[in-house]
Amino acid sequence: MKLSLVTPLSRAFIAPALVMGLVLSLSGCAYNSIFINYPSQIEPLKQELNSATPLADIDKLASNINGNDGLLYAQEAGRIAQVAGDFAASKKYYQQAVDAYTAFDDKAKVSVSDISATASSLVLNDNAIPYRGPGYERIMLHQYQALNYLFSGDYQGALVEVRRSNELQSSEQERYQKSQKSVQAMANGTIDAEVNKLGQAAGTVTSSFLNAYSYYTTGVLHEVLGEPNDAYIDYRKAAQITPDNTYLQQDLVRLAKQLGMPQYDEFKRRWGDAKLPNPKDGQVILIVERGFVPEKQALTVPFTIHGNWQTVSLATYMPNNTFVPETQVQGLGTVLKTEPIANIDALAITALKEDLPATLVRQVARVYAKSEMAYQVGKSGSPGNNAADIGSIAMQIFNVVTEQADRRSWLTLPKQAQIGRRYLSAGEYTLQLDKAPPAKIDVAAGKTTLVWAIDTGNYTRIYSIII
Repeated sequence: MKLSLVTPLSRAFIAPALVMGLVLSLSGCAYNSIFINYPSQIEPLKQELNSATPLADIDKLASNINGNDGLLYAQEAGRIAQVAGDFAASKKYYQQAVDAYTAFDDKAKVSVSDISATASSLVLNDNAIPYRGPGYERIMLHQYQALNYLFSGDYQGALVEVRRSNELQSSEQERYQKSQKSVQAMANGTIDAEVNKLGQAAGTVTSSFLNAYSYYTTGVLHEVLGEPNDAYIDYRKAAQITPDNTYLQQDLVRLAKQLGMPQYDEFKRRWGDAKLPNPKDGQVILIVERGFVPEKQALTVPFTIHGNWQTVSLATYMPNNTFVPETQVQGLGTVLKTEPIANIDALAITALKEDLPATLVRQVARVYAKSEMAYQVGKSGSPGNNAADIGSIAMQIFNVVTEQADRRSWLTLPKQAQIGRRYLSAGEYTLQLDKAPPAKIDVAAGKTTLVWAIDTGNYTRIYSIII
């Protein structure tokens, strides 16, 4: 007689056990988003950015850059180091993120690891898929890398990065449009309602790939580094996205006047004439970043297939009602009030809206796979078989537990960026942004003092450079 070690009870648990083994093989890192939602991982680091020790845990974060979410951790580590003023370390981390994006671009065929990750996502959740950031994150990565080069004194390196940022605003839009052709047929009422809700939350922002802040930063660098024609082009692109910013309007009038552009008369009529600087004056350009982008939340929808409970968990954003006030800057003559150039939170919301149809494709495949697993476990025994019933229940519990929304995104980005500009006599000035501690800056004749202020709530860090 041949003995079998597989009892009806153990057979019922084989499928859940096999899948659980797969889970454990994927969840060895301290930072892992398959079961631990990403915002909760990053929250302590954001709190440290709002303290006197912003770099306390950056090594712990950076040690996971080679993992599943490595690209995202590299972006976060780069931003944390940058906010803290360590531009050299930030440059290193950002370059690791750039390399990761390039690796995505250069893949000629699907690798074994990609197949494994995709298969894992079918029985687990989208967090098993290696993170490839949305287009707006990649654009801002190069913009911030340009600022690293600039504040490190490498002007040519900065120009290379801002040009790459501009190129990406076009190429990422094209990539998105191509990807949508394959998923447009998957739209349904629930997704349509969610897309409409996110569209209302994003306000007037219609594309996550068109970022006035990036165009403005590019324009500033072109202008101060002696490329006014390129600056004019970038200011026009920024003004098309954020048309009501009066600083942008005056930049266009001024450059059109200086360059003898045919649009000068039109701009002058619409926005008034521009005051050209006195040769003995210098100019101060302020870039102010405030707050943090919001976290994605989870929207879970329960339903039944084959009489078994299943859930779908989608990422979403709550209504975007938090108002960011303009920054009042004292110490530069009369009070200077900054104006918004871009709402980064609206870009994040729009990016999620653009990705929802593709997310639905993956959800349909995963729900079907999970429901079939539960159904087959339930069929493994005769009616009333307790082992099969227990196994089916275990499979349903496993499916509910593993269905986690993909809430990953670059969370140390600012909520909003603001700008201001003023011509001043050469000398030393003490500026104060709202109630933040005062900071000294120098203004040189014929030069530009770029002031970059990063407000994380309790702390405002100010960096300046004369160009």
